[in-house]
Amino acid sequence: MHPELKVKNIMELLSNRILSMGESETLAMTQKARELKAQGKDVISLSIGEPDFNTPEEAKEAAKKAIDENFTHYPPVPGYADLREAICMKFKRDNNLDFKPEQIIVSTGAKQSIFQLAQCIINPGDEVIIPTPYWVSYREIARYAGGECKFIQTRIEDDFKMTPAQLEAAITPKTKLLMFSTPSNPTGMLYSKEELKGLADVLAKYPNVCIMADEIYEHINYVGKHESIAQFESIRDRVITVNGVAKGFAMTGWRIGFIAAPLPIAKACNKLQGQLTSATCSIAQKATVGAMLMNPKESKYMAEMRETFRKRRDMVYKMLCDIPGVKVCMPQGAFYFFPEVSAYYGKSYGQYTINNSTDMAMYLINEAGVATVMGSAFGDDNCIRLSYATSEDLLVRALSQIKEALLKLK
Repeated sequence: MHPELKVKNIMELLSNRILSMGESETLAMTQKARELKAQGKDVISLSIGEPDFNTPEEAKEAAKKAIDENFTHYPPVPGYADLREAICMKFKRDNNLDFKPEQIIVSTGAKQSIFQLAQCIINPGDEVIIPTPYWVSYREIARYAGGECKFIQTRIEDDFKMTPAQLEAAITPKTKLLMFSTPSNPTGMLYSKEELKGLADVLAKYPNVCIMADEIYEHINYVGKHESIAQFESIRDRVITVNGVAKGFAMTGWRIGFIAAPLPIAKACNKLQGQLTSATCSIAQKATVGAMLMNPKESKYMAEMRETFRKRRDMVYKMLCDIPGVKVCMPQGAFYFFPEVSAYYGKSYGQYTINNSTDMAMYLINEAGVATVMGSAFGDDNCIRLSYATSEDLLVRALSQIKEALLKLK
């Protein structure tokens, strides 16, 4: 080997794409909490977005039956036909949306669904509109596809929702995609039918803009019927709805997400998935058929989950409101709070000085023994995210410890 060809550092072999990609801060904080626990430290983790429920029996029984019936061979790339038909049935039953099975692509989690969608739609230099706060991976997924992110800054005073005027002001001739979620991660806020109609009216004027609606928290909704932006005929042929079973069915480990999309986009995602992972797990797919057949209006399991989260939400809201300097709005869905904590910036305790949300998250995990996620991961450095997908006892203890730690800051 020629001396000049010798690589001094293995990092020199990594691609610019992966070197420029940010790490998932939510997973990083969850890993930090696990490491501290392994060292024997008492840490309450409010960082991960995972329901503390078990998978419903309907899904588990469907999976057991699939194993017994030897569904252990390669499935079709976009998913089994019966699953895609069940997903179409779910969209009609729950959302009054009409899709054909060939418009459904089943992937290994909604994150893969979103990644593939971005790769199939975004060209380098295309603008991607993302309202802030956003789910942590939207930004990096869009950038990895070559997109230029254009953020719409929302305010806690407006329940963290973008307005039609903000959306219209952000659209340019280079805009290719809008990415948003309802109910929202990290804020827990959701858009009403009237609010979505206002956004749809703006988007109807720009036929070159696609809309990705992430509805993974659809069934964790405290205000009534879930509303989908795909219901509006003026933009329906450009809406890609992302969903899955991780949140509403406590099936995070089964790794099933899916899209319902205009046929050309569905075909493009199917083409990419065929080169990327092929089909996702056969048994998990069959379990998801069982989940899709559960009617949210009739399911005792889903009602109990929703009411448990509602009770926790109300309790955490009261405790957060009791902490001086913390601003908070009442979430309407999902299982997160996104309180504003910037009143404590510039203050110190011991070796800690809090200048931003990263400082705050590290202070709380080390001083209060509570893992949260820095708001900067979601595009708002004034806030932190905490999940209430854990027991009431742990939530009471965590919020008490957070309050105690914050009051030490002077």
